Amino acid sequence: MAPPMARLLRPPPRPPQPQRCGQPGRDRDRDRGRGSAGPWGPQRRGRAGERGAARRGAAAGTMAAAAVPGRARRGTPMYSQKELTSKKRDEFEDLLEERRLSSDLRYAMKCYTPVIYKGLSPCKPNAIKTAVLQSEQVQYVIKQLAKEMGESPDIIQEEATEILDEMGHSMQLGAVRFFAFTLSKIFKQLFQRVCVNEEGMQRLQHAIQEHPVVLLPSHRSYVDFLMLSYLLYTYDLALPVIAAGIDFLGMKIVGELLRRAGAFFMRRSFGGNRLYWAVFAEYVKTMLRNGYAPIEFFLEGTRSRTAKTLTPKFGLLSIVMEPFFKREVFDTYLVPISISYERILEESLYAYELLGVPKPKESTSGLLKARRILSDNFGTIHIYVGQPVSLRTLASGRINLCPYNLVPRHLPQKPSEDIQEFVSDVAYKMELLQIENMVLSPWVLVAAVLLQNLPAMDFELLIEKTVWLKGLTQTFGGFIEWPDNLCAKKAVTSALALHSNIARLVNGHVVLNDKGEEDGAVGEIVFKRALAILMCGNYRNQLLNVFVRPSLVALALQMTRSFRKEEVYSCFSILRDVFSDEFIFFPGISLKDFEEGCFLLTKCDAIQTTQQEIYLTDKGSVIVSFLSAMFRPFVEGYQLIFRYLSKETREAFTEKQFVPGVRNFVFQLLEKGNTQCYEALSSDMQKNALAALVQMGAVKKKKMSNGFTYNVNQEAVNKILDVFDARIPVQKPVAARL
Repeated sequence: MAPPMARLLRPPPRPPQPQRCGQPGRDRDRDRGRGSAGPWGPQRRGRAGERGAARRGAAAGTMAAAAVPGRARRGTPMYSQKELTSKKRDEFEDLLEERRLSSDLRYAMKCYTPVIYKGLSPCKPNAIKTAVLQSEQVQYVIKQLAKEMGESPDIIQEEATEILDEMGHSMQLGAVRFFAFTLSKIFKQLFQRVCVNEEGMQRLQHAIQEHPVVLLPSHRSYVDFLMLSYLLYTYDLALPVIAAGIDFLGMKIVGELLRRAGAFFMRRSFGGNRLYWAVFAEYVKTMLRNGYAPIEFFLEGTRSRTAKTLTPKFGLLSIVMEPFFKREVFDTYLVPISISYERILEESLYAYELLGVPKPKESTSGLLKARRILSDNFGTIHIYVGQPVSLRTLASGRINLCPYNLVPRHLPQKPSEDIQEFVSDVAYKMELLQIENMVLSPWVLVAAVLLQNLPAMDFELLIEKTVWLKGLTQTFGGFIEWPDNLCAKKAVTSALALHSNIARLVNGHVVLNDKGEEDGAVGEIVFKRALAILMCGNYRNQLLNVFVRPSLVALALQMTRSFRKEEVYSCFSILRDVFSDEFIFFPGISLKDFEEGCFLLTKCDAIQTTQQEIYLTDKGSVIVSFLSAMFRPFVEGYQLIFRYLSKETREAFTEKQFVPGVRNFVFQLLEKGNTQCYEALSSDMQKNALAALVQMGAVKKKKMSNGFTYNVNQEAVNKILDVFDARIPVQKPVAARL
């Protein structure tokens, strides 16, 4: 196999140049970029590789407006059913194959000469800090605060310097080489393969030379940001500067090493600290304008404990867009990156956290204790570097930049409603692009089937159902990476072996690995079983991103017991709103999501549609039942949470009171055998349900001096509960289906 850098030197595929409609920017990039929005617009698709499942087909036929009214959204939509065209993804290459054949020391000490933005010389970290402190924006805020507080500007300036010293990175090649050597050893020990799409790396190499680049990876593990830096070093690309939580500074030695490898640190909350916000924003924008290194941060803000994509945070995204809005850069590329784990390092830790066990504080001693995992096998990681998306192209015809011309650049300016909506739309688009290229392993399919057949399932039947689900997933556009040259039985056996801590084969049946549950008190039995189900559910959840829209249509069909498209759509919209924090939906396109769900069900011959009605086919009852059962834990979990709020809460409460309260309520039902919905114990589900009720106006959220309090509108909650209870009652425990 050719070295990564040699492979990158192949000329990248040349996409068609998108036509620019906006005004030319008045900045240093104008002459280079005149007449073109850059090599990639947001709709461009990469050259196909041979692997990967076919993407979704053309959109479903548009329903008559009179039959189902849709909610309009201002501006040109960024997410359209036209994107549901059949596509294949790029080929993957294994990074570790070469590493296993050569010296790690030679790899770490290689000649590292990354090609960077327009040939600029890297800017030293101290020079960045000086530029930030001397910037008009920061100086303006310092003078304003000094005037308001009656302090000397020098004192405020000193405080700003301390903030920068706490925050700023100090990237050094020596630390980078240390991490390259160490991570090479660790990754070879932990993972069988680390696979990356090489065409994505070629596109990224070209993008880094053209305009400032922002890397937006999915976030499932602490390994994410280490792996991306390792990947870019391997391909001789400029290492990113990474937004990291301030918690890492508490790790002696490690925190400083991360700083020297390119991490800059941000506080979890800025509160009303105007100086901190001004310094942080200007620091990020200065690095972006210089363009000597990509900026990397996680749209989700934190690691997903459930493997479902979290709703995006807008703060950092708004900051990196501002230089474009103010015409300080001609364009900015946003690069969605999907990182998929066959087995997640923190899987058991996440399950404990969801059940209320406090998260261990980041510390060097904790990191050293975790070295025992080096003896485990965590399978394969797939990294899919998506198409760079031009911010200029996204904004063309959508955003009016003229208001920014009327105010001096250094003056703080509250974003308009249109800008805020645009930032939100971009964030959701990036997350949907991440989801689109997530790789699904056979174990994801096994987990989805197994959780519907607890407490045990015949092994041969499990294989049969897994193969059936594989076909359905590919029909729905899922990106499955099936082991080469392995029959279904060997693939399932291999998946069970890799995840033997979750499930095992006993006497021809597959059971969850809650060994010893017959011992101890009832409460201990419930906890152990919940732990196993949440760990298994973590992998099934990866499939839900692909299945959510057709599954909500299937649920709506069952709940309404009607064939009328208008009634089914009405129920679909309610479910979509209720689960708006569980799954990622592009804002304002409920009707299009419904059409996509109907189209995919039609594609697999589950339903037939007319202009006014939806009919189940003979084959469809099996598919609709499976999809409904896969989402049943969420329906039943929300039922229980709504019931708790309806019956158990009469006064204002905080989130810290709500989570243990609803957990105890569900725990008691599980102990008595009145429910089998162990996933309702998840703090993630509980918080999402509360957030959904707030958005729907059934719970009022009020800001207090010490946090937020919540007041329940009993009538509104009961109405939502009636929609669930009247049509899908909580299931009683059933005998195992063997």
